[in-house]
Amino acid sequence: MLFSMKNKIVLITGGSTGIGRASAIAFSREGSKVIIADLNVDEGNNTVNMIEKTGGEAVFVEADVSKAKAVESLIDNIVNQYGRLDCAVNNAGVVGEQALTADCTEDNWDNVIGVNLKGTWLCMKYEIRQMLKQGNGSIVNISSVTGSVGYPSLPAYVTSKHGIIGLTKVSALEYAKSGIRINAVCPGYVRTPMLEGVFNGWSDEIEAMISEHVPFGRTGKPEEIAEAVLWLCSDRSSYMTGHAMAVDGAFLAQ
Repeated sequence: MLFSMKNKIVLITGGSTGIGRASAIAFSREGSKVIIADLNVDEGNNTVNMIEKTGGEAVFVEADVSKAKAVESLIDNIVNQYGRLDCAVNNAGVVGEQALTADCTEDNWDNVIGVNLKGTWLCMKYEIRQMLKQGNGSIVNISSVTGSVGYPSLPAYVTSKHGIIGLTKVSALEYAKSGIRINAVCPGYVRTPMLEGVFNGWSDEIEAMISEHVPFGRTGKPEEIAEAVLWLCSDRSSYMTGHAMAVDGAFLAQ
């Protein structure tokens, strides 16, 4: 399927591993020029190497999305080098420590909200400013099925993912007439380093336990989420904005 993404300038935060890496590879496959922003330098460069080996074009930028100056500099550098920013995938996120709400520490709360929710807002703040100058652009924020339901022992994470959906809807309304589309993708259980961290590793037993809660009967693949992200950024979804798309094997349909 053609997605009209050839030569598009695409920023992917948290692009070093998991869904971010799969998305970077997917965009590159369609001919986009990909900028990967992350704090994980080694894995970020590995993602770039994977893309370059297939003839794609990608660069890695070390950036902390929870810091306004870092994000502003990131967007400025992209525009200075490429002249525009066509699409942005705000994927950077952390799970944080597992603890009940009354036991969640202030440091953990601040860190998770700072990266996941504040970081998404800061990225949007500077991405939108550039897209307004261009008169067009597409943004996809990565939320989660936990943006719609609760998950015990992850109060900060769940709150941040709910917030991302709200932020997506507000901004989509604000810029609907400005040529900027803003949507969210809500992955279900997808095997990534982040999910493996929640379960302190991975095994056939963990896979089976999770799969029991998913109508599809299995966990998702990062590449399956990347396809939804790619579609939402492309012209194929030209009438879609303000939507939170669950890609979850019918988990939320239960």
